[in-house]
Amino acid sequence: MSERVNGKMAFITGAAQGIGEAIAFMLAKEGAKVVVADINKQGVTSVTKKINDKYPGKAFGVDLDVTSEEQWKDTLKKAEELMGGLNILVNNAGISAGSTIEETDYQTFQKVMKIDTDSVFLGCKYAVPIMKNYAPGSIVNTSSISGLIAGHNMVAYNTAKAGVWLMSKSVALHCARQGYQIRCNTIHPTFINTPILDGWLTDNRGDRPPLERDELLRKLGKQVPLGVVGDTDDVAYAVLYLASDESKFVTGSELKIDGGISAM
Repeated sequence: MSERVNGKMAFITGAAQGIGEAIAFMLAKEGAKVVVADINKQGVTSVTKKINDKYPGKAFGVDLDVTSEEQWKDTLKKAEELMGGLNILVNNAGISAGSTIEETDYQTFQKVMKIDTDSVFLGCKYAVPIMKNYAPGSIVNTSSISGLIAGHNMVAYNTAKAGVWLMSKSVALHCARQGYQIRCNTIHPTFINTPILDGWLTDNRGDRPPLERDELLRKLGKQVPLGVVGDTDDVAYAVLYLASDESKFVTGSELKIDGGISAM
């Protein structure tokens, strides 16, 4: 442990599994207190316990529906009380759904926007007034490589994640203009080996048998210049850098974790 975020206080959404869980573990390992926030109550309890078993007293769990404005207000206030402050916000919660512009129904489009984009707006809106009292601070918003590169069958996800990308720049400029000492940046992962890929094992298979997970990872890896799918720690290390004071001159920027896809 090098304590790169020693003394920091972080709030991470979508932290009950996958990338969010890895981020919470990474920040706790490097010295921060962390609030594990998720709508999955059982997952929140489990991850919080696992972190505290390894890094005693570092983790606190809260239930949060990221689409609820009132829950955002309440849980951020609670997080400030639990940790004694707040100076890192990681808006990581998100879903992937929908297909082409013709095949995606409006209800699905709205759901993706609420969870992936509106939640980031709410998190930033209600965290900034708290974080400015514990500066310097850092907001890291999870976009996607799909927020920079479009796909024909990802209209809702492309739109939502592109919104996160540009919104974050506006937040960064606002905080800089106000002199809050709060930075705001985005991360843009491509395929990462998490439970979210489970749906790909059967999607669009028709009458064909489901893919084995190793086969899916090989297929996805062939689309990446480095030839492999990323691990959750690949993303967590990127967040660690942006959350730490090592990146004190980095704001309104984007960090691609895509194995070279965007270079093609």
